[in-house]
Amino acid sequence: MGEPVLDRVFRILQAFGPSDRSLTLTSLSVRADLPKSSALRIVRKLVQWGALERTARGEFVIGLRLLEIASLAPRGHGLRATALPYMEDLHHASGQHVLLAVRDELEAVLVERLSARQAGNVLYRVGGRLPLHATGVGLVLLANASADLQEQVLEGDLTLTPEGERISSLELRAPLAEVRHSGSAVVSRQYPEPMTSVAAPVFAPDGAVIAALSVVAPLGFDATAAKVGVIAVARAVSRAITQSTTVEPHDGVGQQHH
Repeated sequence: MGEPVLDRVFRILQAFGPSDRSLTLTSLSVRADLPKSSALRIVRKLVQWGALERTARGEFVIGLRLLEIASLAPRGHGLRATALPYMEDLHHASGQHVLLAVRDELEAVLVERLSARQAGNVLYRVGGRLPLHATGVGLVLLANASADLQEQVLEGDLTLTPEGERISSLELRAPLAEVRHSGSAVVSRQYPEPMTSVAAPVFAPDGAVIAALSVVAPLGFDATAAKVGVIAVARAVSRAITQSTTVEPHDGVGQQHH
């Protein structure tokens, strides 16, 4: 039995990335591991649907139809719409990056990022994926996930990217316990430049953690003061979610209840 068409479609779409926003048919065929004739049939149909668009140079890019569909995701757009006013307050008060992320299986996905000119460089873009073991929002989401999922991550690859350093599961267990105890995470990294992330959980009405909010600032800023602000804003977002119908919890996203 042949591979389902939907699997091949998603392999075509997943060929695109932050540094590969425009691809030729040949590149799509190679990256999706499909014969060129099969890739062409799928790509033509995706162009008809508006999921892909063709540039003047004959290459293919993601189409606006996908953006339109993605904007309906309650854990993305709905959460972002509810959290954004509070994130803007935190952004103006701190003058630093403010991130909002949700967990998707063994990774975090960034659903919003507010930045300032004077803020440092960060590795992640909106829609990008973040490691659970090496970021502030990631540690908050991991610490509040099920024990089984935590073990999956702890038994996996805990390499820091781009540093190339690997941390052990033993080194990670203590910080996870501290995050659960204190209700916040503080993570410092040296790349792409010295930065510290202070993160706190966002709760659903039933007490499950559905997202994480953080401020990312140059190493050496007052993390203690930032922690107070981040926790307060995360709680305000949680209260807004309780009063909102635009954000729906996702099975398995937040397992810990408070």
